[in-house]
Amino acid sequence: MEFKILRNIENSFKQIRLYSFLFAGLCLLVSGFAIWKSYEFAEAQRQKIYVLEKGKSLMMALSQDARINRPAEAKEHITRFHELFFTLAPDKSAIEYNMKRAFLLSDKSTFNYYKDLSEKGYYNQIISGNVLQRIEIDSVHCNFDSYPYAVQTYARQYITRSSSITERSLITSCFLVNSVKSESNPQGFIIEKFTVLTNKDLQVVDR
Repeated sequence: MEFKILRNIENSFKQIRLYSFLFAGLCLLVSGFAIWKSYEFAEAQRQKIYVLEKGKSLMMALSQDARINRPAEAKEHITRFHELFFTLAPDKSAIEYNMKRAFLLSDKSTFNYYKDLSEKGYYNQIISGNVLQRIEIDSVHCNFDSYPYAVQTYARQYITRSSSITERSLITSCFLVNSVKSESNPQGFIIEKFTVLTNKDLQVVDR
């Protein structure tokens, strides 16, 4: 009789241990599932941007992976720099203003190129000759397979004088490095080792 009681007690302990293990395993499973779903929800929320329009309506916009936009941002950065650096008017203050903005997008190599042209009297000739210069970007080729990113830009310059309009071919090369985005540098790149490979006349049209 006592043996049977002991056997029953032992079986009860085994059952209690089994139920305890099952309960603990179920708790771990539920906890793990809850943590996983919480992480998934947090990731989903990170992919959303909430925009307050005119202080009244709250709109939700989906954000994109920053890496997806980098090639487009790189081309925009290069285009913007060339427009600032190579668009010239016969106004000293306008030229200096554009150059200061262009220098914020690049390293000292562009300043050195500007300084070289300035010492040769290029900008003085633009001002004294009442010359207008504008640029049109044909294409921008960025290599994102290696860092820093190698870039070549193909463009055309149009130099307008009182007597003629000169069309020039412009090819430049540089490297892009990642930088901090700011109001003056919205794409978050810096141009390094800027070089003008080709800058020659294509045609001259008399006015």
